[in-house]
Amino acid sequence: MLFNLRSRGDKVGDMVVDDREHLIQEEKRRIRRLRVLVDLTTSVLYQDAALTLEEAQQLVRGAEKAILKMFPDKQQTFDLVLRPRFERILRERWGQLAPS
Repeated sequence: MLFNLRSRGDKVGDMVVDDREHLIQEEKRRIRRLRVLVDLTTSVLYQDAALTLEEAQQLVRGAEKAILKMFPDKQQTFDLVLRPRFERILRERWGQLAPS
């Protein structure tokens, strides 16, 4: 939605709102991609019966790389939120894990 912030015919207000709206839409798109990536990775880890532990760990590393490419400054968030989730799935399927 475009809000007209102009006063006396000033076009700058429209551009600022357009830029902000574009940034918001871009962030929403990246968040959707993040959700899909995490959901697909989780699904493969749980459901692919032929997946080896090494392949699963590579899949998690690939997901991490893709996530940090989308959100470069979020390594700590990944480590606090997503890494434990992925490691729990790996432990559930393959038992106690050696550090990767």
